[in-house]
Amino acid sequence: MFKMNMSRIVFFTLIVVLAIGCGKKARYDRMVKRELASGVRNDSLFFGIYFGMTSKDFYTHCWKLNKEGLIRQGSNNLSVEHDFEELKHSAKMNFYPDFFEEKIYEMPVKFQYTGWSPWSKHMWSDSLQVDVLNLLEDWYGTGFIEVEHPKHGSAFVKVDGNRRITMFKKGFEEVYVIFSDLSVVGKVDKNLSQQDEDTVAIK
Repeated sequence: MFKMNMSRIVFFTLIVVLAIGCGKKARYDRMVKRELASGVRNDSLFFGIYFGMTSKDFYTHCWKLNKEGLIRQGSNNLSVEHDFEELKHSAKMNFYPDFFEEKIYEMPVKFQYTGWSPWSKHMWSDSLQVDVLNLLEDWYGTGFIEVEHPKHGSAFVKVDGNRRITMFKKGFEEVYVIFSDLSVVGKVDKNLSQQDEDTVAIK
């Protein structure tokens, strides 16, 4: 009897989880469809950086921001770093864009509290995610919804016209925010698929 009841509980729990997951995906799909159909463009990112900015303009702009003391070279000189004092605890923001046809179409950003340690649980990614979400809402407005990321579990996303902002935790230390130009992402995916086909053909 107990085993049967437990089986039923597990079964119905699974049904509820699947239903919630499908509901979140449907809500996200509606958001994307509605925003892309609006024809609105939101290319602004942060610090004067925007979708469509050429690689040359990006490097020139970062050089100016560096002279102003707003940014510096990140770890291993592979990213741009900015110190954040606006959050509950001091934090670092590292970013570097992805380019398509020499123009920015995606911007991955990593946040981490500078004082993070395994024993400082108030500085783990759970707290940082709440902090970063509040920051994003200050910068870009409310309207983020919770979704299931295919790789990183629970995530928050907002779509404004062509601009998608996705935020998720990575491990106990980091929170990532990915800015994507949805009007270009499809072209990039198609281009990569074509490259894969060309590689197979060559082989």
